[in-house]
Amino acid sequence: MIHLKHEKEFVEKYLKARKWLHPKETIEGLEKPGDGNMNFTLRVKTNLRSFIIKQSRDYVEKYPSVSAPETRALREAEFYKLIGSNEYLKSMMPNLLQVDPNNNVLMMDDLGAGVDFTYLYRDTGKLSKSKIDVLTSFLVELHSSITRENSPTYISNKKMRKLNHEHIFIYPYLADNGLDLDNILPGLKAVGEAVKGNTRLQTVLREVGKIYLSDGEYLLHGDYFPGSWLKTTDGIKIIDPEFCFFGPVEYEIGVMIAHLKLADQPREVIEYALRKYADQLAFDIVLQQQFTGAEILRRILGLAQLPLSIGLEKRKNLVEEAMEGVLGSKADSQ
Repeated sequence: MIHLKHEKEFVEKYLKARKWLHPKETIEGLEKPGDGNMNFTLRVKTNLRSFIIKQSRDYVEKYPSVSAPETRALREAEFYKLIGSNEYLKSMMPNLLQVDPNNNVLMMDDLGAGVDFTYLYRDTGKLSKSKIDVLTSFLVELHSSITRENSPTYISNKKMRKLNHEHIFIYPYLADNGLDLDNILPGLKAVGEAVKGNTRLQTVLREVGKIYLSDGEYLLHGDYFPGSWLKTTDGIKIIDPEFCFFGPVEYEIGVMIAHLKLADQPREVIEYALRKYADQLAFDIVLQQQFTGAEILRRILGLAQLPLSIGLEKRKNLVEEAMEGVLGSKADSQ
């Protein structure tokens, strides 16, 4: 397999060999389009246009020691093809231009010099209702319009789910996982040890993990968090559906709510997001809260850390709230 690299001559030769460049098109510059963790990505600027190329490899780009399914870009391509007949969903995401299945490379429209929403973790600003409307409307349309029953193809994405399952439901609770939480934030290790000692919590998490790994009825983005939400001059766009699969909607909405909490969004914002979704699609709030709790725990105590601005006390409170959510003791409130 060809491994793309940040070299103009190398990339131009690759693109020309596949006839992905126009006859008189030449590359004028390359740049990294964002801070994505999973894949090798480049913004290619030519004398005629700008586009994105993405390659998935058998490891995580940000953490080369962490293995990952190398064909994940092809699952992402399948997602784009499934939403291709839905004009609204298609308008919310980049267009897929080309696929090289032999080298796991995608070529996509460039959405411009946008920034993702990970600034929320560092900023105390409140998400507006209009932004929440867009983010929830995308999920409602995705979950309601593309189902196992009406889809021409089915995306299981078992290998990516197995990887994600490891980091959500197993790794944070290993007695010695090699992660020193005090290096992330002094005092966090003690919080993690208390969670690891809760056997009831881990028993419930194993059951929730089984639900995550089970095939379901609805097409999910699979990684619906601020890193996949992009602010552009044309409004909010959604990117990076490489974790996509047909599964339970409670997982998707659960992850979104988890990250609103991790971003220290006010209670009214979180309640508004849940209400906007629930007004249009029914879901099991207990299961949603369990997925929300699992996501919060793995983001605070696991490997996939976020640039959180909240201090130790707020993290402890979130961990306690997450544990209650997983155990079902707050099933009647949010």
